[in-house]
Amino acid sequence: MRSNLHRLAALLHLLSTAALWVAGVGLVAMTAATAWQVFGRYVLNSSPSWTEPVSLILMGWFIFLGAAAGVREDTHLGFDVLVTVVPAKVAVAMRFLSDLAVIVFGAGMAYFGALLAAGTWSATIPVLRLPGTVEYVSIVLGGVLIALFGLEKLVRRLAGMAPAHVPVDEARAEEAVWNS
Repeated sequence: MRSNLHRLAALLHLLSTAALWVAGVGLVAMTAATAWQVFGRYVLNSSPSWTEPVSLILMGWFIFLGAAAGVREDTHLGFDVLVTVVPAKVAVAMRFLSDLAVIVFGAGMAYFGALLAAGTWSATIPVLRLPGTVEYVSIVLGGVLIALFGLEKLVRRLAGMAPAHVPVDEARAEEAVWNS
């Protein structure tokens, strides 16, 4: 079972890396669109109308894909002070509950984002002439990835393995609790 989890972890690592690259490209593209808008407004005295909606759409993509990668890589902000001072078994239970909360949150994002995307299908973004759904697909994909990466962490914990990106000392302590 562990070899299957390691293969799955390698696949999810590629997915996380791809999400991070797309987020990075989106951030650069949004910065370029915003720079063009500023240049157009202050130098050409004619602001391009497409830059603001494009920037907002790109912002959604890099925020939600970056957040999903952050869940997998354990780079999100956290309040770990309490976890470090409680007994090891309580800390494991707290991390387990945290993983469950992340999964539920990601699934909720995906579900309600899908409802929002479906509800805006018939609307059109005027300047871009794209369906309104384009603005909300990033919420759905980000939610799916957050839930998937949270599920990976939970399954690894239940299998007695540390999450993919945890400091070595913390991983050994957690594995010792699961294996005791």
